[in-house]
Amino acid sequence: MIDWKVFSETRSMLGDNFARILGYFREDGIKSVAAIESALRENSSAKLVIPAHTLKSEAWQFGAVKLGLLAENIEMTARHFVEIQQTPEELLSDVVKLRELFETSLAAFDAEANPLVSRQQNSPRTAIFGLSSH
Repeated sequence: MIDWKVFSETRSMLGDNFARILGYFREDGIKSVAAIESALRENSSAKLVIPAHTLKSEAWQFGAVKLGLLAENIEMTARHFVEIQQTPEELLSDVVKLRELFETSLAAFDAEANPLVSRQQNSPRTAIFGLSSH
């Protein structure tokens, strides 16, 4: 679900700005998911494209591969529907999955980014008992 190598590379690259940028991902993602759900309710293929594109790009930046692929599918299908002037009812199941996958991805990011997780992994108890939070 998450490519932790990409997540770690992004975290290293962003340095002290990581938590702030991850917060932007959360805020933008909440807005994008809501806009996608709204566009589907409005039966508007065109209104699906930009928020799905935004969510896809940001998800991939943090390594949320499944989320990025689902958002990409919504985006590309919506673009096709715009071209053939079709409404997006076919995307209902993908849009329903999107919110859950977004929330699951955020929970995974929060668990990994939480400073207490790193301390627990490096604690003497972890070394002695082989306990891990992952």
